Amino acid sequence: MTPYEDLSESLRRGPRRWLVTGVAGFIGSHLLERLLALGQEVVGLDNFSTGHASNLEDVLARAGEQAQSRFRFVEGDIRNPQSCAAATADVDYVLHQAALGSVPRSIADPLGTHASNVDGFVNVLIAARAAGVRRVVYASSSSVYGDEASSPKQERRIGRPLSPYAASKLVDEIYADAFQRAYGLESVGLRYFNVFGPRQDPRGAYAAVIPRWTQSLFADDDLVMYGDGSTSRDFCFVANVVEANLLAACVPNLDNQARVFNVACAASTTLRQLFEAIRARVAVFHPPAATRWPRLEPFRTGDIPHSLADIGAARQHLGLVPRFGLERGLDETVEWYARHHGRAAGARSTFEEAS
Repeated sequence: MTPYEDLSESLRRGPRRWLVTGVAGFIGSHLLERLLALGQEVVGLDNFSTGHASNLEDVLARAGEQAQSRFRFVEGDIRNPQSCAAATADVDYVLHQAALGSVPRSIADPLGTHASNVDGFVNVLIAARAAGVRRVVYASSSSVYGDEASSPKQERRIGRPLSPYAASKLVDEIYADAFQRAYGLESVGLRYFNVFGPRQDPRGAYAAVIPRWTQSLFADDDLVMYGDGSTSRDFCFVANVVEANLLAACVPNLDNQARVFNVACAASTTLRQLFEAIRARVAVFHPPAATRWPRLEPFRTGDIPHSLADIGAARQHLGLVPRFGLERGLDETVEWYARHHGRAAGARSTFEEAS
């Protein structure tokens, strides 16, 4: 059995109580789904600034009534200390996902990014310490590597942040380390690399590239690629991220220092390769997509040309083994968008055929 499979059995035998901040968001809703499937009690906190009630409705509808009874939702804002305190009471573990994401958003609104990502995070740490939680696992970002030129990225080597968003995530890591040293509050930071999967929002100016391209191909909308297509990223399916969070929360014998780990698949994909892979899958459901190609626009401020993770530390210390590569993840993601947002053009999803 893998370390995650061992952990799953342990959690089923001994349920615990979890707080998921940003529970109505993309990653938060997947954490909720997995925790309820494992028989856990979950408190969710969200203000719906970027999350959606429909994500919660989707998870709870499929979880069933018994699982629903193990979930308590607190509508509140992490910028409000009282909301954090109310959600954290009697919790064993905190999985902190609430944040304002996106490099371009942070450049347009640095104050809003700081208020949510730094002030809000400190509020969560204070509440977690007061509640006596066992450990806080928080979402950091590969953006903290900034202008560090080495590849693959290793946790001990970071450069200068290139955006307010990157700076906010780096400050979170500093605060987590300070709270562990000053108060003994255990924490683990996870530096996410380009997470994707079902329920990721394709709408809005700050949508991530995979949902945006997928939805645009289904809808015959305008397609944009920033740069010449050679930009590369380490894309990580959301199921891998869920497993990383649970392992980080429960793995024993971490040292007394706050730790941060890369969460990725250790595989490089250019934007050109990514688009071709998405287009081929969308065309199965919507044939006109097969001839589409995005319009090229200049690189955006704050973007880095290449990002690839070294996940050796996460393998060694957390037991993380990414089970979903890009191809399998795109299969599941495009099928989900075909059923929920796309036009299947007479084709039937294999998900539907199996149901």
